[in-house]
Amino acid sequence: MPPIRLHVDHDLCEAHALCTEIAPEVFDLGDDDLAHCDESPPEALWPKVKSAASACPRQAISITET
Repeated sequence: MPPIRLHVDHDLCEAHALCTEIAPEVFDLGDDDLAHCDESPPEALWPKVKSAASACPRQAISITET
């Protein structure tokens, strides 16, 4: 698997928190009420990460190859 980077766009995030429910090992809500993430989670968590990104109603989560 090529190196992949995860990012949450805080301009789009509305803190629906679906990502934190789907992949709590990777996402959490910060004091600013926005989702934050581990930008390079372990490969074993990528299925959850992809599900969380798909579930985001604002499409604020991006996955890019580095």
